[in-house]
Amino acid sequence: MEKRNLLDLLKGNPYPGRGIVLGKSGDGKQAVAVYFIMGRSENSRNRVFVPTEDGIRTEARDPSKMTDPSLIIYHPVRKAGGELIVTNGDQTDTVRDYLLEGRTFAGALKSRAFEPDAPNYTPRISGLLSPDGSFQLSILKSAEGNPDCCCRYFYHYDAPLAGEGRFLHTYLGDGNPLPSFEGDPERVVLDAKTPEALAEQVWEALNPENKVSLFVRFVDLADGSHRDVIRNRY
Repeated sequence: MEKRNLLDLLKGNPYPGRGIVLGKSGDGKQAVAVYFIMGRSENSRNRVFVPTEDGIRTEARDPSKMTDPSLIIYHPVRKAGGELIVTNGDQTDTVRDYLLEGRTFAGALKSRAFEPDAPNYTPRISGLLSPDGSFQLSILKSAEGNPDCCCRYFYHYDAPLAGEGRFLHTYLGDGNPLPSFEGDPERVVLDAKTPEALAEQVWEALNPENKVSLFVRFVDLADGSHRDVIRNRY
């Protein structure tokens, strides 16, 4: 698979929706996790990321304007032991519960399906970053827009290469209905040396009208310490 420039992919797509990037820094010493959300409606845009004890959660910027919290208020990032869970919905909690019970990432997601937001049937995208830098990704999506079949895809990266990651997002681009992501997670360059630099690059590359919030974490593979950056449009 060709390695792509993450920033070019973002600049060339006005609406990738929600996105996850997992990988390793150029020096091979840091595991990297990125999560962003975008929005077209006032309800979707009325959100911010706020830190929690074990990750982040979405929160209404103006609670009086929140019309339906069911698919937009959740914990995108949580810890379960040494594992970092990153998802685009409340399946974060499902994965966390399964892992704490000694069960698996895949098992948790086999109990879930795509989002019930007809006619888009938004895919559920999920990632699991392990302390050694290895990671897993998953996407649950309808069969080309047909909700009668849930297609489940799982990807394992046991030895990520320095300076690259895998990028998974919900939509191919804008549209009505929104077209679901297709193919394998995209192989992308991760050459930023700090979480601040990567956050700045990604934030500037996201469509200015549709971007809402961004989270970036660098995890030191030697000692497990981490640094986070959160960017909110509102």
